Order: sequence, then structure tokens, then C-alpha cells
Amino acid sequence: MDAIEQYRPELPAPVWERIGPGCRRAVTRAKPNTPKQARDWMGALAYATAHADLCGRPAAAEQVLAREAVEWFLATGCLHLSDGTRGNYRGRLGHLRRALFGPDLATGKPAAYAGSDSSKPYSTAEQSSLFASARFQPTAELRHGSLTLLALGLGCALDSPEIIPLRAHDVRVAPNGEAAVAVRGRRARLVLCRTSWAPALAEAAAQAGEPGQVRYLFRPNGYARNPNTVTNFIARTRTSPGTPPLVMGRARATWLVDAIEARMHLPTLMAAAGLTTLRSIDRIMPYVRNLTAEQAAAALKGL
Repeated sequence: MDAIEQYRPELPAPVWERIGPGCRRAVTRAKPNTPKQARDWMGALAYATAHADLCGRPAAAEQVLAREAVEWFLATGCLHLSDGTRGNYRGRLGHLRRALFGPDLATGKPAAYAGSDSSKPYSTAEQSSLFASARFQPTAELRHGSLTLLALGLGCALDSPEIIPLRAHDVRVAPNGEAAVAVRGRRARLVLCRTSWAPALAEAAAQAGEPGQVRYLFRPNGYARNPNTVTNFIARTRTSPGTPPLVMGRARATWLVDAIEARMHLPTLMAAAGLTTLRSIDRIMPYVRNLTAEQAAAALKGL
């Protein structure tokens, strides 16, 4: 169908050259009924696949179209979109999945997403509440895992795919208490943890494994790793009344907003967060506090 071959998404050319052939093959196999349906399926699959590719996750249609992968894409890759657009993506990817692989099993209705909540940074009070909730989880496993996620998300701007493969020895603690984490994968880098979260990260690494042991940092006793390792763990935690749910996308957004408001050098910010484009920063800019007129004037005169 010409609509499939002629479709070109607004993605960097190298990305589309890498993922385009697989997207075309998948939509062709699904046999869309109309050119519009072909374009709708191509668009949804292209952006979901590009996001998975950027995050180092499997980019084959079988993995990208899985229900859990679709929900992950909506929660982490569509933070800048309205609820209606996110709903359209969910519907189109679901239709494409069923056209390719048959009917879904009856596993319940997906939870609705609120576009504003997914990219809204946590307030200082909410961060304190999350820390207290992590400290008072009912089991040692839940306490360790919750504190680890907070330290890596709020302290280091890591997202779930980067957290899952980390080992305890990837955390490096200096004599002065500073902590850093060596991120693995396609966006490999060394991230210095924020001072306020460094003790929690050091504690998490110490509890995960003794020196010389090769153990995972997050869930060190859980040897099975899959894309849902973090979300499945969070679903098991208990949240006290008034405490917001832990969403790794919001934790990362909090780090980004704090860094921008602290006037961090932009190339440094992007390198630490593992960013190659400004799209993620665009999504959280509505939450960055503006300078007063006097502060803006002083800053401009200093240029």
C-alpha cells in the first residue's frame, strides 16, 4: 500500500532509517483497510518504536506492541501530549496488535493516564512524603527497593530501563560521602548523585551486596529481569494516605526541573540525564519557575 511506503514521521533521519523497515513490515502484515488506517498505525508504531529504541529497549513490533510496553510508552514517552492524543495512541497500537497477533486476553482495563501528572515534578513536600513512605514499608525488601528507586530517580535522573540492569558495584561512594552511579547500556555515563540523596544511594548499594559481589542494585534477590521489573515492584508497595504514587517519569522530571532552576550548564545537564535531544526538556518546561522581571533584567544585562 502506497500509504505505508510513503509515510515519513517527524523523526531524525538516522532513527527512521533504523526502525522504518520493521514498522513497514508490521503494518503491511496487519493489512489495514484504508490508507488513513495505514497512516494511523504507521504513526503510532513509529513513535512507540523510536521511543523504545532511544531507551535501549527491544524495538521489534512483537515487543513494542505488547500491552505492558504500550502502557510504558504512554507513561514515559508521551508526557508532552494531551489525554486525548494519548488515548488515540493507545487505541491505534491496540488495534494494530490485535490485527497482527489476534485478540487480547481478558486481563482488565488499563488505568487512565493524566497527561499533566506524568510529567509534573514532585514538590519538596511530596518528596519528603515518598521518602517517609519508603522508610516505613512493611518488609526489608520493599524498604530497600523503594529507597533505591528514589535515590536513582530523584537523585540521578535514571529511568526504569537504566535502573533494572544496574549492579551494586556500579555505585561508587567517595570518602567524603559523595556518590555516583555508572549507568550501563546505550546511554552509558557516570552520574553524580545529588547531595541530598547520596546517603540513600550509598545505603542501598551497601545493602545490595558486599564488596566483590556481583549483585543487582535494585531487587538484588530477584534474578529475573524484564521491562516490568520496576513497575511490578512499585505495584507491591504500600502508599500511605496523602502520599503520591511513585512514578519514575515524575522522579526524572523532578531532577530535570531542579537542574534547570539551578541554572545548570545545558550540555552538562543533557550529558548527566543521558539526553541527545531537547524533547524531554520541552515537556517539563511548563513546570520550571519563571524569574521575576527584576531577575530577568539583571540576567539579560549580564550577558
